[in-house]
Amino acid sequence: MGLLITFILGIFILVGALLAKLPKNSKLIEQISISVALGTMISLVTFELIPEVFETFKSDNILKTIFIILIFILLGIVILKILDIFIPEHDHEHGLSHNCTQDNLIHIGVVSSIAIILHNIIEGMAVYSMSESSFKLGVLVSLGVGLHNIPMGMILYSTLKKDNNKKRIILLSLASLSTFIGGLLMMLISSLLSEVVIGVLILITLGMLIYIIIFELIPHLLHCKNKILSIIGVVIGFLILIISTIIE
Repeated sequence: MGLLITFILGIFILVGALLAKLPKNSKLIEQISISVALGTMISLVTFELIPEVFETFKSDNILKTIFIILIFILLGIVILKILDIFIPEHDHEHGLSHNCTQDNLIHIGVVSSIAIILHNIIEGMAVYSMSESSFKLGVLVSLGVGLHNIPMGMILYSTLKKDNNKKRIILLSLASLSTFIGGLLMMLISSLLSEVVIGVLILITLGMLIYIIIFELIPHLLHCKNKILSIIGVVIGFLILIISTIIE
């Protein structure tokens, strides 16, 4: 099931690319997806992942446990920060291309694709690990990350739409399949990994989710004009976790 989840996760990139083609309401859809992702991720980090990692790394020395957890969470944050350096900010008011030449825009699209592919391979490895540990946890992480990937798909399409059709299709396909590739890679090497290593991957994923929440989702929603819609989306994200816990 872990591989299936990572495959479905990659589809969100294509959904974002398709939504970017819509002449109307694409910003509205983007805001909804980001706000729901924020609610899902915050609740997931608070009520699922943090208790999970404390259980995995529990020891008599609580300070040692906290130190180990913080180190690998920080590593996850640093990994995403390095990759995100090559992903352009999306200008929501004027579009990405208002101050870029066509050649520069295509270059940004290609570099962004490479960064997102590497980003998603790592994500796919972590999501596969979580899915094998807990199916519910894997699904919830995939939902939060997948909704966050919709705007990524929109960015890729916006920057690559001036490029030739063949290159655009190849890059978007690789971006959407990259989480599945990460999951497949993790499946092939998982038998060689210990429970502690799997726990470390979960910690790195936790760091990635914290980075996405603090540095991507919250700043984006703070700049959105429709605050009510953002609040509704965040509440829906919280409700998704509550409902999944009730029906578990």
